Amino acid sequence: MTDQELLETNFFRYYHEKVGMSADEFLRLSPYFEFRDLAHSQYILRAGEVCKHFLFVEEGLLLFISLDEKGTEHILQFAPENWLMADRSSMYFDEPSLYYIKAIEPSKVVFLHPNFFTEAAKIKFEFGMFTEKSLQRSIYYLQKRINSLLAMTAKERYLEFIELYPNLLLRVPQWMIASYLGITPESLSRVRREIAKDSF
Repeated sequence: MTDQELLETNFFRYYHEKVGMSADEFLRLSPYFEFRDLAHSQYILRAGEVCKHFLFVEEGLLLFISLDEKGTEHILQFAPENWLMADRSSMYFDEPSLYYIKAIEPSKVVFLHPNFFTEAAKIKFEFGMFTEKSLQRSIYYLQKRINSLLAMTAKERYLEFIELYPNLLLRVPQWMIASYLGITPESLSRVRREIAKDSF
């Protein structure tokens, strides 16, 4: 990509808006990231591999998945446009991942070298502060997700899903939403009917 094309990406706009990164500062980081096009159902990470990159979703949609002993997928996270995804524990401890990451739409993804964040913080002090805040936010949402699976009703989990992922209801099939919520598709249908009934 040319410098001008890079400056027209969601990736640049995201960090320009979040931390005030200038075009010059952003372009100095270009050795630490790479844009790649992914096909539908293409895997980026498989269980047993070590996660080597953070992933920023320029266009499309990624899934973070675990598989049980029967081979059934359990969706742990969605990552639409402007979301970051990685198996942080695999990356930081250089250990084989227990999870899978794959694209469920044709996607354009930015592969970020682990040093991207360190170098960005050297260039822009505010970037380091933003990265720290983002990590704390990720921990917060992980804790909320655990609590929702343990303590919330299916209806409450679904309403929380809508709040977190407002643009995904028409992009993903019902079984994927049900998997994320930890319920059956039939239970999800009942929840939707209940919410629709309450709306009248």
